[in-house]
Amino acid sequence: MWFKNLRFYTFAKPLAQTFDEVETALADKVFEPCGSMEKARLGWISPLGREGEMLTHVQGQYLMLCCQKQERLLPASVVNEATDEKVAELEERQGRQIYRKEKRQIRDDVFVTLLPRAFTRNTQTFAYISLADNLLVVNSSSAPKAEELITLLRDTLGSLPVEIPATNRAPADVMTRWLREQHGSDNFVIDEECELFNPIDGGNVVRCKGQDLFSEEIQAHLGAGKQVKSLGVTWNSSVSCVLGEDLSIKRLKFVGMNEERDNGEAESAAEKFDQEFAVMTLQLTDFFDNFFAAFGGLETAQGASDN
Repeated sequence: MWFKNLRFYTFAKPLAQTFDEVETALADKVFEPCGSMEKARLGWISPLGREGEMLTHVQGQYLMLCCQKQERLLPASVVNEATDEKVAELEERQGRQIYRKEKRQIRDDVFVTLLPRAFTRNTQTFAYISLADNLLVVNSSSAPKAEELITLLRDTLGSLPVEIPATNRAPADVMTRWLREQHGSDNFVIDEECELFNPIDGGNVVRCKGQDLFSEEIQAHLGAGKQVKSLGVTWNSSVSCVLGEDLSIKRLKFVGMNEERDNGEAESAAEKFDQEFAVMTLQLTDFFDNFFAAFGGLETAQGASDN
């Protein structure tokens, strides 16, 4: 299973639990569907889906886990329309005007009535713990979704001493230098996508895709003081992605891996998952070495909140 976006968090202290203990702890918060009056519910499922019997999948120093969120889909427009119909019916029947406070109560009643009948949607967020990298790596482009998984994992384990990583050099400064000098470092090669911003006026943004980033136009933007917010790169001819100034990684692709996956010898979905997980984690461990080195290495941890 190939991750497509990365948000990662460093362990300020070693994980207190063994992988076997993590498996046992996750069993206390297995996913269960929403109750009739619940808007959402979150819990753990097997990373292998229906193929899996365990809530974790371990490969050496790496442990994969997956949380599932179920949400009831009840758009505000549906609630508003039903509320307006109810208000109009009451005003006509009672011959009086319904005012704001009473409308709010009617809306709340309508919401409670409609909620149990709303459709549900399930979404999964995968992550893995890497003892090799001292990281928790989440497959998500959304910071709130990643934090949702972290909160669930912290509640499950009792503590989780992770923090958002900080590097000794600001990623925006490093990537801006790369673009100005027209070459990367640490095995990173610049591709044809970037987003530039004016640090004085954050709304002043230039987005380029499929363009020559070494053109005079781009150099003119840099000369005017713009900095790189995100930059498309290829690492070591094997991983392509878009690096963000917040150390997020989007549109991650493992070059050539689609072909290898199609030609693989795995006999089952579980074996296929295991093979892909092994290749991905080993590839990303090498990637992280260069990634953090490019930005001057990680700052020394000052301690992390674990509750």
